Amino acid sequence: MSQPKYMMIKTEIKQRILDKVYPIGSRVPSESKFQEDYSVSRHTIRLAISELVNEGYLQKRQGAGTFVSDDFLNGQTSITKTIGVITTYVSDYIFPSIIRGIESELSQKQYSLMLSSTHNNVKKEKISLETMLQQNVDGLIIEPTKSSYLNPNLNYYLQILQRKVPLLMLHAKYEELDVPVVAMDDVQAGKIATDYLIGLKHKNIGIITKTDDQQGKQRLKGYINSLNENNLSFENEYIISYDTESMDLISGKIVHSVKGDKAPTAFVCYNDQVAALLIQELLSLGKKVPEDFSVVSIDNSYLSTTIPSIRLTSVNHPKEEMGKVAARLMIEAIENNSFDSQSFIFQPELIIGNSAKKLTE
Repeated sequence: MSQPKYMMIKTEIKQRILDKVYPIGSRVPSESKFQEDYSVSRHTIRLAISELVNEGYLQKRQGAGTFVSDDFLNGQTSITKTIGVITTYVSDYIFPSIIRGIESELSQKQYSLMLSSTHNNVKKEKISLETMLQQNVDGLIIEPTKSSYLNPNLNYYLQILQRKVPLLMLHAKYEELDVPVVAMDDVQAGKIATDYLIGLKHKNIGIITKTDDQQGKQRLKGYINSLNENNLSFENEYIISYDTESMDLISGKIVHSVKGDKAPTAFVCYNDQVAALLIQELLSLGKKVPEDFSVVSIDNSYLSTTIPSIRLTSVNHPKEEMGKVAARLMIEAIENNSFDSQSFIFQPELIIGNSAKKLTE
């Protein structure tokens, strides 16, 4: 498994401390200097520094900087427990905010975080799970990989449950496992996005959705529920579907859809990443948003403001708060020696932008 960047950086800094390149008591370079040296994000550097602080190699001093500590020599590290976190991605899109939320809660309780990512690939998920089991982590927070499909790694999850290791899932869970999940109500997210467009008098509404994750299926269900409640027909040609491996085919499908004889007047998008792609394709075709096509999305990420003059109408994703809740539930499960935590489902809220317009009668 290719190590996350923060782990490689952590290992290098630790080795410099052991080799006395950074002597005990000395101040190490600033986060911005490390960021420049390694050409990574500030978030990546902070993850590496945070773990080294927890392990007694570094000490932060308010207003002064970060210094090499001798706690690791005396075994006086602050680690009490290690939580394994496996996400599909680490540095992309909404995931830094989720991980930041987890990290902030764990650090308050002096818990250590061990991070891995799968890139939504089941083979990489297998390696991540093997690594976590070998490290004997005290709890696991996992975003499932290709959660719409039968997972070939269920035997590893069974080992986790049999070892009585607290297991919590993010965004979705495998249907075969009875474990708690921290997620957004994705059915409702898809429904309120579609309801909004129907309220703007749109009747021909397309959807671009992901098929290999439960979130995509649930958001599609919400879209269908909204059409049904409003007595609108369900048109197969209005559905543009993709999976992790076929995302590069979306552009061609969009062009085919909007140039068809019965083009939608509006789209619900799986997330802001897809919505931004859709808008760019529409602009390249000489179309305007919302004048020619209305667009509503899900996640309310930084991507919702990246297209000039357009602010996406998007369902808010409680990114950092979701991470905090997951961490709190995990800490509670470990400290109470209880493995039956309840799921926590966030209710979605639509944030109104200017990417959709009301049709005239």
